[in-house]
Amino acid sequence: MKTRSRMAIAASIATTLLLSGCGAQDRGADDDTLRIIGPFEVHSMVPAASSAVFNRLHIIETLVASDMGGRITEGLATSWASSDDKRSWTFALPAGVTFHDGTPLTGQAVANALDHAREQAGSPLATAGITRIDATEQEVRIELDEPLPTLPAILTHYSTAILAPAAYDDTGNVLDVIGTGAYEAASIELPASIHTTRFADWRGERPDIERVEFQTVSRAESRALMAASGQADVIFHLEPSGRQRVESADGVDLVSSLQPRTLYMKVNGEHPVLGDARVRQAISKAIDRRSIADAVLREPELAATQLFPPSLPEWHNDELSPLEHDPESAIALLAEAGWTQDASGTMQRDGQPLEVALLTYPDRPELPALAAAIQDQLRQIGVRVKVDVTNSSEIPAGHADGTLELGLLARHLALVSDPLVTVADTFGPDGADWGAMNWRNDEVLAAIDALLAGADEDEAEELRATIARIAQEELPVIPIAWYRMNAAVSDRVQGFVMDPLEHTWRITDAVLEE
Repeated sequence: MKTRSRMAIAASIATTLLLSGCGAQDRGADDDTLRIIGPFEVHSMVPAASSAVFNRLHIIETLVASDMGGRITEGLATSWASSDDKRSWTFALPAGVTFHDGTPLTGQAVANALDHAREQAGSPLATAGITRIDATEQEVRIELDEPLPTLPAILTHYSTAILAPAAYDDTGNVLDVIGTGAYEAASIELPASIHTTRFADWRGERPDIERVEFQTVSRAESRALMAASGQADVIFHLEPSGRQRVESADGVDLVSSLQPRTLYMKVNGEHPVLGDARVRQAISKAIDRRSIADAVLREPELAATQLFPPSLPEWHNDELSPLEHDPESAIALLAEAGWTQDASGTMQRDGQPLEVALLTYPDRPELPALAAAIQDQLRQIGVRVKVDVTNSSEIPAGHADGTLELGLLARHLALVSDPLVTVADTFGPDGADWGAMNWRNDEVLAAIDALLAGADEDEAEELRATIARIAQEELPVIPIAWYRMNAAVSDRVQGFVMDPLEHTWRITDAVLEE
């Protein structure tokens, strides 16, 4: 908790400084600086633990990139090819590319960075089954113990970004963020501040914006105030009241994008109560998603009818029976599971009340409000919920030590351009920090394995439908709402486009008007 307090203090100080001295009316010599505000705390210089901020700021790059529709495109690699069995992949590198410290991008440098990345638990490379990485001057070859058609998509993940050899010490710790991107880091003050300057030797088209400043501001109301008063150029993650303030302000526009992100509760499948699928189904039926989405998100259409949002068209299944609000059915399901209501209306069994603990975190301001609404709606069917708003790290910690009961979180389902990689992680045999917990379904695992092995499109469609159907029936995670990213963008910023996958902030495409 002390760490969290220091971060909050840092963000508060940053907000005060910005509000007092960085208004639009006194930019002066800083007219060529783009100021970005967001709630993202940068805990480490290690790409896997950086919340993707270094990638989004175009400081570091991955071998493979993705376009706005999630299709993979060239990143640092100009081309790639696999062996027939998909167990060996070769990536070609362009000549003449340099890191920000002036050293050349070589196959050896890339192999070194990928070797470090696959040692990070937060990277999908850690579970990719890599047996070795070989390199020549302009090529990298990755050998795998099993076929992996999704490897290029995995290499779009921010954790696989390529750092210069000088970024690491002798033990592999990251000392500095030295990348190949359009911008190089001028200063980094963890967890709240990053300043960048345009990299003169970048291989791409020269960006219009010369300098970028990123500042962490954790309080949603502070971000909204800064947006409405012109204290920054781009401000991410506005809550509903903040959106209303921006919409009524001059000189700023609201930009939105439905993201491949779902707000859901992860459930401990070995919990003595929650391990019963009937209890999970009852909890789901007790939740009035549309009213919650209306009251908290101010968009009733964001109510989740299934796990996969419409922004993932290959996975969103219109044929699924939607998740519905049906408290009478919820009470009947609990009765089937042996629970009855006492005189106060509380569900009890063998003299013990039905009581569960729900953890969530304030990094996304809608989550505590959603938790309170869920608590109230479950109370109406006799289920007591103890809500604990704490550090986000407590959810994976509770997963690891088995103490988590329910965790309310926001899960991005396409941080890797192919959602299959995240689905495989979410429903894998061992679960995931931000996915299923102590739940296993052999049919789902077989479907995932077949997809990973490269099923043809007709079979793949059936396999995806199988996964979506079983997730809907057994509810190892209980979907609550889909997610729309909102950003306030100053009128002086032209060409800003919201990346629905959040891989980058597309700064290189934007222009600042004088």
